[in-house]
Amino acid sequence: MLGSGSPYRRALLHRLGLAFEVIVPGIPERRREGEPPAATARRLALEKARAVAGGAPASLVIGCDQVAEAGGRDLGKPLDRPRHLEQLTLLSGQRVSFRTAVCLLDAASGRVQSEVVDTIVKFRPLAAAEIEAYVEREHALDCAGGFKCEGLGIALVEFIRGDDPTALEGLPLIALSRMLRNEGVNPLA
Repeated sequence: MLGSGSPYRRALLHRLGLAFEVIVPGIPERRREGEPPAATARRLALEKARAVAGGAPASLVIGCDQVAEAGGRDLGKPLDRPRHLEQLTLLSGQRVSFRTAVCLLDAASGRVQSEVVDTIVKFRPLAAAEIEAYVEREHALDCAGGFKCEGLGIALVEFIRGDDPTALEGLPLIALSRMLRNEGVNPLA
């Protein structure tokens, strides 16, 4: 069971070739005052999994969340064009930390596994015309940081550093695969 309305996470989970259902948890994605970004991502991933587990008592439930941060500022999802332009202007030439949490909850036993996977993205200096062109050409209003590395957004960056390339896309499949194996589910078996 995937506790997420994200089409990106759904597409990532399909890569493992496992049958799953999707339930949108309806959890508000808000950072608590003073809460570190990694803690926010982990808490929200767990809250999403728990919200879904109530309706799926015999399932393994996956919850996910991603927080992007630059210079101590939580970037969030731009949601509209003016904020998207502003956010990418802010990111020009900056390093951004993306903290992606995944939680696997065995609803039957209550067992919880969770992990936060960090990815560093260094944006290259961006001209206003490049930012404008990107916003026009790629829908990324619903993405933390306002860009998609799996699309045209890759042209905005100098480098990406992290242990799992799927984490930046929204669902760390390496960590999730390990968690699933711990629960006796092997995508390769």
